[in-house]
Amino acid sequence: MNKEVLKDISVLYVEDENDVREFTSKLLSSLLKKVYTAKNGLEGLELFKENQNNIDLIISDINMPKMNGLDMCEQIRKINSEMPLVITSAHNDTNFLKKAIEVGVNTYAMKPIDLYQLIESIIKAMEPILLKRKLIELNLSLESKIEQEINKIKSILDAQDNIIIVTNKDEITNVNKKFLDFFEIMNFNEFISTKKNIFDFFQEEFGFITKEKINRQISWVKYIKDLHEIDRIVKIKNSLNEEKIFAINVDYYENKEDYYVFSLTDITKLKEKSNLLEYQASHDKLTGLFNRNRFDEIYSKEIKRAKRYNNDLSIILFDIDNFKNVNDTYGHQIGDEVLKEIAKLLLNNVRDLDICVRWGGEEFLILLPQTNLDGAKTVAEKIRTAIIKNSLTDKNLQITASFGVLQMIDSDDENSLISKVDKLLYLAKNSGKNIVVT
Repeated sequence: MNKEVLKDISVLYVEDENDVREFTSKLLSSLLKKVYTAKNGLEGLELFKENQNNIDLIISDINMPKMNGLDMCEQIRKINSEMPLVITSAHNDTNFLKKAIEVGVNTYAMKPIDLYQLIESIIKAMEPILLKRKLIELNLSLESKIEQEINKIKSILDAQDNIIIVTNKDEITNVNKKFLDFFEIMNFNEFISTKKNIFDFFQEEFGFITKEKINRQISWVKYIKDLHEIDRIVKIKNSLNEEKIFAINVDYYENKEDYYVFSLTDITKLKEKSNLLEYQASHDKLTGLFNRNRFDEIYSKEIKRAKRYNNDLSIILFDIDNFKNVNDTYGHQIGDEVLKEIAKLLLNNVRDLDICVRWGGEEFLILLPQTNLDGAKTVAEKIRTAIIKNSLTDKNLQITASFGVLQMIDSDDENSLISKVDKLLYLAKNSGKNIVVT
């Protein structure tokens, strides 16, 4: 998109570091129409309320005093749901990425700020808004004036980095170059000969908007618009059969016939990064089992669910016997291999709904929903036996483990259940080891 459009854009820039704010705002002021600055989210929110009719885009840091950037953006979106949001950040943790998707952040620029990257982020975030403005300014009738305005529309559509699709609900009436390149189609006429609708490209996969879901709706436009932004995503395969994830936005233009402009923003990398960081934050790096942070999130929910529906809930805590001797004799690398192989044995002997956790150094925990004490004891014995029967690592080590097993009762809470099963494990360790104690 022509960077000349920058001179017509006014932004609210929120940054708590004085030097960064002053330097960046000075550079932006030389390119943009106007730059409003604030030093924290609360001040930024008030400034936006006072000047919302003059502000085209928000640029904000995340971690700030009084109110952070994402909370401020969330409040601004309640005032103006279409306000483009650009986030600057020196980190990319899981909570930031999840919150950014929930708030509807359009794009982000990493710190230290690269002005060129920031300008590209501004342009990318503004593209759908500028497209809509251009279409309104041209006052096109996408039916009656399509022939005389086709070149204007094409130039507008082709200028976008996003995939743009114009449809009258029954069929696609126009697309941009990005669309044609994505599917390796020579021209629009070649495409329309396929007689495909936009929904034909949506992959049928759980968690995404699909053609099957669309076909069940009385009004698919209302269905998409009513979805939360985090759920307004589709998966589409390109000409190379690569799956890409897009955030979808629909603008409606009333005329002789109703027309809709789909803007598809590629968020594949953001989504993959979010999924990866979420996995890393919730799983033990060595064994791949859940870590204690993730267990804490699940644990209270499972206890409440079991009590609400009067379901059984049991817990297993086991510890590798004499594990210190393995590390002292063979080194920590072999010790790590033992932990990984036991984790595999563990996963091979439980159900998919059971929650397996690396509890500590050589301790493992299993939470078993809808399982009574007898069932849990059977699982523990199965795992204990599997450990004995398998020679572990290339050293062919014979390893044993001790188990504590407990079923929750009505008076138990999160702390008491863990405390009691820990005492049972302690009893097993002090009763000869390699046993299951209930």
